[in-house]
Amino acid sequence: MSLRNVRRAVVVGGVAALWATALCTAASAHVTANPESAEQGSYTKVSFRVPNERDNASTTEVRVDLPTDHPVAHVSVRPAPGWKVTIEKTKLSIPVKIEGGELSEVVSRITWTGGEIGPGQFEEFDVSMGPLPTGVDRMLFKAEQKYSNGEVVRWDQDPGDGGEEPEHPAPELKLTPKGASAAPAADKAGVRAASAASGSASDGTARLLGGLGLAAGVIGIGVGGFGLARGRSRS
Repeated sequence: MSLRNVRRAVVVGGVAALWATALCTAASAHVTANPESAEQGSYTKVSFRVPNERDNASTTEVRVDLPTDHPVAHVSVRPAPGWKVTIEKTKLSIPVKIEGGELSEVVSRITWTGGEIGPGQFEEFDVSMGPLPTGVDRMLFKAEQKYSNGEVVRWDQDPGDGGEEPEHPAPELKLTPKGASAAPAADKAGVRAASAASGSASDGTARLLGGLGLAAGVIGIGVGGFGLARGRSRS
């Protein structure tokens, strides 16, 4: 193997490893809603998964906004150890008819403070809600993440319909028509709650790509080193 080919193998392998590592980090760093989908009109538990993106600061506050254009009548929050939860409500300009009466006030914002998500860690904040809207195919939950160094990251961009993902996509819950089961949901009385997904599909794909890229990098560097050693021995 020529010295030129050796250098090329090393460069290609290194670039592949760096690219895959960066992709894995970017894909897994978003604030997400889990599970990814639920049935319209159902009651479900949504776990907002918040990873810490910084190496030199901790996440100290998380805020999630619930959409009020398609309000949810019943919202309850599972206590998160070490965190204080604050729930804000909003008066609806036009009351919405619900089973047993009218809905004039809804939960519009949930804020968790007092805890800490350190570098390399993540936290899940569980919210039970329902009945979910029936007139739309998704819900967007704009979120805000504050760090101990004063930095604020807003996850408020519309992720779109499968095209290029924005830099700070808002957590999204897709809503499927009634009868087309998408994910386990809690019953109306709140006795059963769906378990949060162990990992989103994007996280799994990113890990796979990351592993393949790192393997390619190692192989490229190994091949380069072997070729370089052979070149030196021949000289």
